[in-house]
Amino acid sequence: MAALGRLGRALLRPGGTGEAAGRRGVRALRRSPVRVLPPQKERGGAAGAQRSPRERPPTLPPPPPPPAVEWSLAGLGLRYEKAGPGDRRLGKVVTIAKSKKFRDHHRKVLLEGHRLIKDALETGAVLQTLFFSTVEHLKELPEAELKRANLVKVKFQDIKSWSDLVTPQGLIGIFSKPDHAKMSYPAAQLTNSLPLLLICDNIRDPGNLGTILRSAAGAGCEKVLLTKGCVDPWEPKVLRAGMGAHFRMPIIDSLDWESVPSNLPAGIRVCVADNKDPGAQAEVAPALGGADRAGSAPGNPRAPAESKPKAAPEREDEEGAASVCVPELAAQHYYESWPRTPVAVVIGGETQGLSPDALHLAASTGGTRLLIPVVPGVDSLNAAVAAGIVLFEGKRQLLRRHKQEDERQQFPVAG
Repeated sequence: MAALGRLGRALLRPGGTGEAAGRRGVRALRRSPVRVLPPQKERGGAAGAQRSPRERPPTLPPPPPPPAVEWSLAGLGLRYEKAGPGDRRLGKVVTIAKSKKFRDHHRKVLLEGHRLIKDALETGAVLQTLFFSTVEHLKELPEAELKRANLVKVKFQDIKSWSDLVTPQGLIGIFSKPDHAKMSYPAAQLTNSLPLLLICDNIRDPGNLGTILRSAAGAGCEKVLLTKGCVDPWEPKVLRAGMGAHFRMPIIDSLDWESVPSNLPAGIRVCVADNKDPGAQAEVAPALGGADRAGSAPGNPRAPAESKPKAAPEREDEEGAASVCVPELAAQHYYESWPRTPVAVVIGGETQGLSPDALHLAASTGGTRLLIPVVPGVDSLNAAVAAGIVLFEGKRQLLRRHKQEDERQQFPVAG
């Protein structure tokens, strides 16, 4: 303590060495502590291991998936995986499968719901991965098909977050894109099938296309052809609106008009649906679900189906350029006799209506326009509604014709 007192008095003494020593002491207190570094050789490895403050620490690899769990169903053993916390497989698969580009490239489709998945399995569609929330969902599905698939149990909340349904059922399946040539359609559908075909021309609304397919299956259509420009029939909204129609009859999509005739039976007659006012003479007819910008008005709405179509004059588009010449078809009401075995009906799109290719195909087969009269001033019918009207009328006429032929064979008229 005495030494500190002497040092303090020396620092406070004016002038001399005491004042200089005080300044040196203050500077010494302001200096930062010295960091002791290891030798250069030892410091080399440590420097390489140091990270900058902004560098992120290395991420740990994801934990391995939990081992598969075996369970027994009706005496048969099935294996499934249980998705753990943070498992993103469901979200990734669902997001990719909803992309049309992915569906076309990898030939995969997504089906959701018990009924749709069951219908697909019973017709021979190949299931690749099935996500389910409870084991009870699997008890009503074919066990043989489940054995060949990858089963993953996930939480219902995970399925609900990725589902398109308001009330999801807890069942999502990834299938190989079905091939109509390899499908085994229900026997009841094949027994009640009629020589009636449907051609969809540029149907772009998913809800309309799904409803049209459902009507075609209900009417007993032999097959459905979709030209390029139609919405993908395996889009989730189309599947929901179709209510299983995809697995009750062949659906051939993405056809250009040059390949349509090769998918039709020989001797077929192609008719086009229209709801033009029969009294109009020179107006452009609104097509099914939209304006028919391709054809001109028929001269006689009750002209016989066998009359030869006339070539309509070339029509100018909005820019003044001459468009392609399209034939003028004879027209008749949809409730008049028109089916001839076999027969096909073309349904036009909602916006562009019947295409020139559809009219040319109808003209080349002796087809006609099938008019659906509406009250003047009412807009054209919805494509799905008009398709149902024409298809079920065609079914009624075909069944009546078959009944008359059977009666003639059973009770032949004496010569």
